[in-house]
Amino acid sequence: MRATILIISPDRFEAPGMELFDFPPIFAGGPEWLTKPVLIALLSSVVVIALCWAAFARPATVPRGWQNLGEYAYTFVRDEIARPHLGKDTDRWMGLLFSVFLTVLVWNLMGVIPLIQLPLAAYIAFPAVIAISVYVIKIYLGVRHHGLLGYLRGIIHLPGLPGWAYGLYAPLILAEVLISSLFTHFVRLCANMFAGHMLLAFFSSVGFWFLFEKLTPLGAGVGVLGVLMTILLTALEMFIQFLQAYLFAMLAAMYISSGLRGGH
Repeated sequence: MRATILIISPDRFEAPGMELFDFPPIFAGGPEWLTKPVLIALLSSVVVIALCWAAFARPATVPRGWQNLGEYAYTFVRDEIARPHLGKDTDRWMGLLFSVFLTVLVWNLMGVIPLIQLPLAAYIAFPAVIAISVYVIKIYLGVRHHGLLGYLRGIIHLPGLPGWAYGLYAPLILAEVLISSLFTHFVRLCANMFAGHMLLAFFSSVGFWFLFEKLTPLGAGVGVLGVLMTILLTALEMFIQFLQAYLFAMLAAMYISSGLRGGH
């Protein structure tokens, strides 16, 4: 697997670009789909399964170690993500929401792990798969519990809205609930991870170039600034990675709730 942090020319500094996300097959002549992002996806699945197994396979009355960490994460997802939106249906959907939160969080954290340094959610196909799955569940629940017409009626109903205004309001709210909500679910996550990875790659490249490749008295200050910015942005990026996993799982809970309740 090749490194993704530095894009260096022998004669001049070149800022990182889209080549950071372009990976050939792992093995020469191997299948085109077997690339570094695919390996990271498989590794992320193993990590999530291993964490849950270590935390919950043999639960003790007094939690310690991995169980303590797992119960803290589970409680966070239940109380801060699921329960505010799903209420009495929380426990039924906790398996899905807990898996979504952990998976997206691990995907994101791969961007700051040495030698990996690639947030998987920056590839739009990966969060799109989860978002589409949640979307299908939302529509299925809405039609199953309320019928097609009842579900659509629940979406467009707005107490106090004059009848003549529904001609304008109904198409807009239907487009938001049935179309744009799907794309905003995964595009927000992808865009944040993509932008964060590009910023980290840029400043780390600046530090490496001016401190190691082309060290000069004048350029040393720029190199030090690049290193300091890389450190600060890494800390900020870790916070954003957690925040985006939280928002992604929270939106999943909201959409599932909208299907169950038949509203928007």
